[in-house]
Amino acid sequence: MSKKYVSTLLLLLMTATAWAQLDDYSQITSDGQVLDPTQRRSTADSLSTDKEIPKGIKAWTVDERFGDRREVALDTVSHMFMNSIFTTGLRGEYNTTGNLGSPRIHRIAIDRPLYQQFIFTQPYSYFITPVEEYHFTNTLSPFTNLTYNTCGDRTNGEDHLVAKYAVNAGRRLGFGFKFDYLYGRGYYSSQSSSHFNYTIHGSYLGDRYQAHLLLSTNHQKVAENGGINNDFYITHPESFSNSYQDSELPTVLNQNWNRNDNQHVFLSHRYSVGFKRKIPMTEDEIKARKFALAAQKDKEKRDAKEKKGKGDREDEDNQGGKQFAGRPDDAKVVGAESDIIDKEDGQRIAVNGKAEADSLLAQGRQAEEDTTWLKDEYVPVTSFIHTMKIDNYRRIYQAYETPTDYYAYTYYNIGELTGDSIYDKTQHLDVKNTLAISLLEGFNKWAKAGLKGFVTSDLRHFTLPDSLGGTNSYNDHNLSIGAQLSKTQGNTLHYNATVETWLSGDDAGQLKIDATADLNFPLFGDTVTLAASGFVYHQTPTFYFKHYHSRHYWWDNSLDKIIHTRIQGLFSYRKTHTTLRVAFDEIKNHTYLSQSYQIGADNERTGNTVKANQCGDAISLITASLTQDLSLGPLHWENVITWQKSTKADVLPVPDLNIYTNLYLRFRIARVLNCEMGADAYFFTKYYAPDYSPALGQYTVQEGDSRMKVGGYPILDAYANFQLKHTRFFVMMSHVNAGMGNREYFLTPHYPQNGRILRFGVSWNFFN
Repeated sequence: MSKKYVSTLLLLLMTATAWAQLDDYSQITSDGQVLDPTQRRSTADSLSTDKEIPKGIKAWTVDERFGDRREVALDTVSHMFMNSIFTTGLRGEYNTTGNLGSPRIHRIAIDRPLYQQFIFTQPYSYFITPVEEYHFTNTLSPFTNLTYNTCGDRTNGEDHLVAKYAVNAGRRLGFGFKFDYLYGRGYYSSQSSSHFNYTIHGSYLGDRYQAHLLLSTNHQKVAENGGINNDFYITHPESFSNSYQDSELPTVLNQNWNRNDNQHVFLSHRYSVGFKRKIPMTEDEIKARKFALAAQKDKEKRDAKEKKGKGDREDEDNQGGKQFAGRPDDAKVVGAESDIIDKEDGQRIAVNGKAEADSLLAQGRQAEEDTTWLKDEYVPVTSFIHTMKIDNYRRIYQAYETPTDYYAYTYYNIGELTGDSIYDKTQHLDVKNTLAISLLEGFNKWAKAGLKGFVTSDLRHFTLPDSLGGTNSYNDHNLSIGAQLSKTQGNTLHYNATVETWLSGDDAGQLKIDATADLNFPLFGDTVTLAASGFVYHQTPTFYFKHYHSRHYWWDNSLDKIIHTRIQGLFSYRKTHTTLRVAFDEIKNHTYLSQSYQIGADNERTGNTVKANQCGDAISLITASLTQDLSLGPLHWENVITWQKSTKADVLPVPDLNIYTNLYLRFRIARVLNCEMGADAYFFTKYYAPDYSPALGQYTVQEGDSRMKVGGYPILDAYANFQLKHTRFFVMMSHVNAGMGNREYFLTPHYPQNGRILRFGVSWNFFN
């Protein structure tokens, strides 16, 4: 192991130990959970005064259409932290072109998102965070998270830094930002990636008015190499007289780049009318209230001592005897008249003897216990909602060198674009507004479910090059209406059904119906969950399947609506850590991209073409997935096995079997250092996996005689995962089986995965 890796490991261990000694930052438990608001400590500053550091944070996501909040847990658990760095996903479920931040596609077809209007940013789902997955926050004190992972060196390494910050201005108003920078230099030639994101968020949570604001900008830049020139460099290196490093392997393309720049504005706000009611405080709220009362009492004592020090003892006694209006247990019998000062109006109450005085004091204390731990809750019976989303996209494909006859067609040669240079550019602006009215779930005995009605205006603008050196503009205004019926309260039954139909624009006649339901009931001391979901979509293909213009790809299609139906069931039993998911899809007029080319005797690529296709036949897709976790003392074994079957594999290819397994030991050192040491692996059977088109930046179905199967190769990682209070860190050797036996480690045709690499990662959470 090199000196650099040894020094880095020692630095991580020393840093974690130092952080563990700072009790001021102990808001993360040994299990990685953020402590509740009552978990705080007193420290002394340089003036020896008591300083309270409140600690507590809540996080939630926001529904893009209605702005509904859903509480989520912060990512503070060390388990699986080491796999969060991979573009291939937590369980290796994505195919990629190999590098950090490279384009990817999900191997489990039902887990792929539907195509958006601007398709070019979707392969970067590892880096781009959708609105509905962004975490808004409310915190008692400024909260900071720093996460960093690295491997390799300045020539071929990978670095990823994420910084998050959150702060509140009062109880209702919260702000924060996220900074995300990813730089993968790439272990193969012409493969680098550089991504940048900056996001600012704000939220206001009032009783009647609530608002969420999100502003973000993204930049993705990826060098495209078109894959290696000859797969035998990886699969059969012995067939070459020379030995090559990965970075020395010849690639199909050089000096080719894809760039995506996009900016986003999201605003969701609502005004509610309703009423207030008294409800019991939660246990955490009671603890926080008791803590606040104790702190207030301590402050009163300090103030009293300070006044005594100034010689105001007599004035203080007189003031207390005449105007005392404190808590009932601070009331006292005064003078020979045996009177008690009433808490409400300060008037004396005549009593006869000490017994009656004690009885009144006891009643006062009981009254306080009955009312102190209740709080006011505002019940929003009806809400008026407005959400606005503005997305601005620009995509550029630029190439300075292109092999001879690499492309089958050339559609224009204008000005600086003569020769082999390429500068394909397209832009898209989307402005969407939704107005909705929401009736609260259970607002009266005749309407137990929540009900929403909405209308959405969606204004879209696209630009594409024309054959004369200018641009073509496309404008479209779509208007849709819909309704949602939902039940989210209670612990047994929940359901949600949404219907939306389009009245005007290119999407006129489009229909979407979504439904989910889950039933939870106890069984043998634990909870069983039975869930079902499904949808029926009668959907217009998105813009770039109908129109796309570039120097070497060009189409203007008239496509039919896609009819897609899905039914899915889920069984989950927590006691045995078992989850079973079964789904059935039927798709008619499936729309997809296909790519074909020829590979010559000298491995040159020629005749490359990509087109948008539509399959009129009905395609059936069956999916079954089993998740089973087992444990025996410190030994844990986690497994996810997924089986898929497509009736038209040449149009919708999927692997028959996809497996993830993780075997590890979990233990604790010195009662403070949580450790996980083990190995995990993922594997899928061979199939004609989607190919990747550099000039389009999209995954495509393989066509022609050059089709290539990938799969049948396990990728194994060994790791040590640690958590020391609020600090998580890991050391990993990824792809430890590289070069052993079968060497076909391709997830995308002609794009090998990285070999054996030593990796480090660390994440801090702290309040300041």
